[in-house]
Amino acid sequence: MFIVPESDELQRVARSLGFELAGHEVATYQRLVADGLEVLDDFMNLRLQEPPPPAADVRRGVPYRPDAAEDPLNAWVRKCSFGGDAAGALAGRTVSFKDTIVVAGIPSTLGSHGVDHLMPDFDSTVARRVLEAGATVVGTNAVVGGFGEVSDARRPKNPHDPTRLAGGTSSGGAVAAAAGEVDIAFGGDQGGSVRIPAAWSGAIGLKPTFGLVSHFGVVSDNDPTVDHVGPIARSVEDIAAALDVVAGYDGLDPRQGRHIPDAVDTSSTLADGVDGLTIGLLDEAFLDADPEVAAVVRSAAVVLRAAGAKIVDVSVPEHLAVTPAYAALTLDGSHAVGRAGISALGETYYPPSLAAALGRSWRMEVERYPERRLQRLLGELSARVFEGRLYARAQNVRPTFVAAYDRALVDVDVLLMPTCLTTAPVFRERPRFPANLQPAGGDGEGDGDRAMGLPGLRNTLQFNYTGHPALTIPCGRSQGLPVGMQLVGRYLEEAVLLRAGYAFQHSVRFDELIAVEAAG
Repeated sequence: MFIVPESDELQRVARSLGFELAGHEVATYQRLVADGLEVLDDFMNLRLQEPPPPAADVRRGVPYRPDAAEDPLNAWVRKCSFGGDAAGALAGRTVSFKDTIVVAGIPSTLGSHGVDHLMPDFDSTVARRVLEAGATVVGTNAVVGGFGEVSDARRPKNPHDPTRLAGGTSSGGAVAAAAGEVDIAFGGDQGGSVRIPAAWSGAIGLKPTFGLVSHFGVVSDNDPTVDHVGPIARSVEDIAAALDVVAGYDGLDPRQGRHIPDAVDTSSTLADGVDGLTIGLLDEAFLDADPEVAAVVRSAAVVLRAAGAKIVDVSVPEHLAVTPAYAALTLDGSHAVGRAGISALGETYYPPSLAAALGRSWRMEVERYPERRLQRLLGELSARVFEGRLYARAQNVRPTFVAAYDRALVDVDVLLMPTCLTTAPVFRERPRFPANLQPAGGDGEGDGDRAMGLPGLRNTLQFNYTGHPALTIPCGRSQGLPVGMQLVGRYLEEAVLLRAGYAFQHSVRFDELIAVEAAG
């Protein structure tokens, strides 16, 4: 049942939209709005046949919140155990999901303080395909990032040094994978949130080509054109197996064009080696990197040369110019998503409960966090000042940056660079707003999100913007902390990246390289 807005409420809404209603107009608009709302209300009450949600068995036991003794690294939101068929590509492997990836029967917060115990009644495409492949689902992982205040007691802790940051929003999964608590953890990557925590926590992480993995049933409050879903694991073999299972067109995600294949097979070519491949060290990506981090990554390139690859230097000046375009795109895009409240749903089925939860989340976070209010104000003022031109330009210049990397990838098969400019920074409790928005210190340490914005995102957000596939793999240590090497390739050539990663993994004492020596 709709409620006709009172005249003063109508005036408030009008002012929020940038115009005033003259006194003599209010009654007329009130009547017309009431007529319009009545039509919409009639539609909501029509008995129409709707397609059912994708089938899912919600009888999956009782997921529970682990206590501190069971989860000393704060990696988990819920634990459970179901699935585990004897046959299938992922049989015998355990899998977990970022708490923004919908799994029927597992209560979800969608990574937001504004959502309390949403109980999904359908599986995301990623979860469905993982279960069909015989994996055992063991839980959902903690989400950290955005503007949610995170205390030292609640944040996922870096398994190599609990005083250090674990990375971006998918850090719970990266921590669980790096610590050996799960074989494969799926995360979301809108600016580096799979690759940064994997690099800082000492795991392997893959951001696939844009659209290769369906985003149906995965929640994001960012612009949909930077949304990616990818696996985190301790071996390239597990990454390849996970990708082979979840990749492919599903008809439910508008991010996927019909150029996306129905399936991929990267596992069968892992052992083909790097002989004959040309790998380019991206000059611009090493600028401002910690000298020890840069040296470790360059040493990893020497390992690949010894394995048969040709190593050359390559320059893409545009690499350093992507950030403003990405920022413009995601500011306007995330603002539009927040207002619509239907991020990351689908093309053929829009789950009403999830849509409503997203709307509540956006409103409650704006009420709770000054930082969210600032983001909302910036987004709204940007929309009014630029009238859509900012977003349009950010989209229209995108092919320029795509072409810059594509030109480099004509002469080389893979671009190689540090995933992050530093190792994991020391965690510091956030100061209160607005001091928490000040840039981090020059040493790359400071508040989590701001620190990530400097040494973390500098080499990762480019490939969310362009859509190129990117793999991070641990390649050494600096002062005892993991260093990640990022490999970037041509569209839909994940198999080449995984071949290079596999060659490196099997050319070094990889188990020693990723061993967790400090935890809890």
